[in-house]
Amino acid sequence: MRHGVRIGVDVGSVRIGVARSDPSGLLATPVETVRRGRGDLARIAEIAAEHEAIEIVVGLPTSLSGRESHAAGAAREFAARLAVRVAPVPIRLVDERLTTVSAQQGLRSSGVRARNQRDVIDQAAAVVLLQAALDGERATGNPPGRPLEPPRPGTGPGEEASGGTAR
Repeated sequence: MRHGVRIGVDVGSVRIGVARSDPSGLLATPVETVRRGRGDLARIAEIAAEHEAIEIVVGLPTSLSGRESHAAGAAREFAARLAVRVAPVPIRLVDERLTTVSAQQGLRSSGVRARNQRDVIDQAAAVVLLQAALDGERATGNPPGRPLEPPRPGTGPGEEASGGTAR
């Protein structure tokens, strides 16, 4: 297991959940919910710098069949823009299927009412995402997910010249 803090980012259309790990990579904890829009990339870059992150894990929403949705494209684009802000800190894209569902179940079982979940659900989803990435790395010895491929010349953030998806 690599030593160092990782930042987990659950990108939503309105809010972005942010979590961090301890330096040994054992436990993910919530950091904050960042409002999507002006200043969101800067705030996440500040969090990464503050915690001296060795990498940022961004959730890539996929369907249960494993296909990428429109939301996955938006998350990939967000990750590409974030990569510019946090360079040279690497960004890894990790499958986030069911993270929000797991987070909602966890909050419900801990007694948080549905109407109060909105304030913390994004952070909880980021915790679930990051914890799964940490557990996967510990089990396999390999970094989680896949690295974000830098855009090739002539393509926009998150797009590839071949028109395919990054692998």
